[in-house]
Amino acid sequence: MLENDSKTPLINEEQRFRLLIDAVVDYAIYMTDPSGIITSWNSGARRFKGYEEAEILGQHFSRFYTDQDRAAGLPQRALDTAVQEGRFEGEGWRVRKDGTLFWSHVVIDPIIDIQSGTLLGFAKITRDLTDRKMAEETLKQSEQQFRLLVQSVTDYAIYMLDPEGQVTNWNLGAQRIKGYLPVEAIGRHFSMFYTPEDRDAGEPQRALSIAASEGRFEKKGWRMRKDGTRFMAHVVIDAIRSDTGTLLGFAKITRDITDATQAQQALEQAREALFQSQKLQAIGQLTGGIAHDFNNLLTVILGNLEIVRKRMPGEPKLTQLLDNATQGALRGVSLTQRMLAFARRQKLTYESVELSALVQGISGLLQSSLGPSIHIQTRFDEALSPVLADVNQLELAILNLATNARDAMPHGGQIMITADERQGADAAPDKPMAPGRYICLTITDEGEGMDEATLASAVDPFFTTKGVGKGTGLGLSMVHGLAEQLGGRLTLKSRKGVGTTAELWLPVAGDSAPGKAAVEEAAPPVHELKVLVVDDDSLVLTSTRLLIEDLGHRVLCAPSGAQALELYERNLDIDLVITDMAMPQMDGAQLAKLLRDRQPTLPIILATGYAERLEGFAAQLPRLIKPFKQIDLMQIIGQTMK
Repeated sequence: MLENDSKTPLINEEQRFRLLIDAVVDYAIYMTDPSGIITSWNSGARRFKGYEEAEILGQHFSRFYTDQDRAAGLPQRALDTAVQEGRFEGEGWRVRKDGTLFWSHVVIDPIIDIQSGTLLGFAKITRDLTDRKMAEETLKQSEQQFRLLVQSVTDYAIYMLDPEGQVTNWNLGAQRIKGYLPVEAIGRHFSMFYTPEDRDAGEPQRALSIAASEGRFEKKGWRMRKDGTRFMAHVVIDAIRSDTGTLLGFAKITRDITDATQAQQALEQAREALFQSQKLQAIGQLTGGIAHDFNNLLTVILGNLEIVRKRMPGEPKLTQLLDNATQGALRGVSLTQRMLAFARRQKLTYESVELSALVQGISGLLQSSLGPSIHIQTRFDEALSPVLADVNQLELAILNLATNARDAMPHGGQIMITADERQGADAAPDKPMAPGRYICLTITDEGEGMDEATLASAVDPFFTTKGVGKGTGLGLSMVHGLAEQLGGRLTLKSRKGVGTTAELWLPVAGDSAPGKAAVEEAAPPVHELKVLVVDDDSLVLTSTRLLIEDLGHRVLCAPSGAQALELYERNLDIDLVITDMAMPQMDGAQLAKLLRDRQPTLPIILATGYAERLEGFAAQLPRLIKPFKQIDLMQIIGQTMK
């Protein structure tokens, strides 16, 4: 035992244990005999549960459990677990004297006579997690009971400090958690348990200062074990004062919460992944909606340009202006197609694709997207076979891979894009490919490269090295998914400080692979029709009416599904209905269903800015994709009415 200075009253070891327990105001600590009969009671227990000592001594501790828990045998199970496993720990509802419930964290440790091995009873620690404001705990046990109680607690490091921070006693929990025997810890300053950086920052002294001035200090932080390993600890330090207010020292409780902290970190990572997914979904919905509205505008522009071209005299300068305006509108069509591809509002369209022509076609977009500090070089084998792919999605995949390469070269550099034919047997043994011919599109950069750990996770959804808010972590996973869907494979090779190579394996298109039709099928002639056109956009409605009237048909217009039904009831001789799909209150599919209920053979065409997924008979209706030209109207009207 250390000698105190003249200002500190001398206390023996037994008194130190009593003062230690008295100073622990954050927990209710009491004892039971081996059968669960309560043999001691403290003020913390009285505060949590409402029973006076005279009322509870001699009673079984199961009275604190709910009726359901008692019926399920939880009290005895807790004691059995403590005996069999050396400790019981759990959380659950407990009952106060007045019948109210409180959520508690409970630890039960068996008290074993060291010499005889006899079970003397149980030490029980309860913490009220429904109310973090602690009240002073007063233990009413014998000096020996306090010693047994503290020494039997192994889940918490419970020990005392003198006013200067020297360790004055040490329990089994402290020995288990921190690895020091009592002889190795007692007499040394408690700052030995702090990390070097916390010691340099003065954290130990600050903790004692706060506890002395405010009565209590509580914090989570990293602490050091004897073997040098670190653990995350929840620490409570309470000041111990005499009746006259003199500071006698500090009671310190430390709990290892490393597992709980790691679980919380995993939860935060899952939340971040969910946020990224929701963000991408919201962007996709927004992009799809914008593209739909943009297609409506392009429908109006292209339709009116066609009407003007037909009715305008053959003035060369005016014709050139109309051609320029039409080309600008068609560029807008290409832009909306890219937006819809990103928003996954388009189905994959398999066609035979010449990779060299595709890369050449988007070279301008690639260069403008990557910036002037990036130099792009291409090299393709002669007579390279076409691949079977979706052009829009493949362009997006190449742009994603090139953008990743650029980001790996913040100071600029060269990106090499090559393609050559390979066999499935040429693939790496650990990533076998199905037999057959493939074109391997390779994008190589001179960037920072990736280590093995990063490379292993590169195609995982939401994995990104670009920092918070600078990437969705879905670029490579989208390319990987596209390659797999097309029957190919995305392979990444990288070395730290050397660069990265992305290989996009795509199957060679067979002789029967679908391709784009070189010539549009001629539209069959159609006699004069009475057509009902429905669209909530007045500009689209007017433009469509003018285009159809120019084809020689009579047109009725309705700005909503309800008004379309009224017009149809007054004009039962309507030959054809062309309705927009996306309308408020009643969409095109709903309108088509109501019209078909009235006239099962009525021809109906759905006009849409993107490919919605429809069910039932609406999925079989012909679709007019916006933006459309007059020839598109002529084609679909002819095909629908034949």
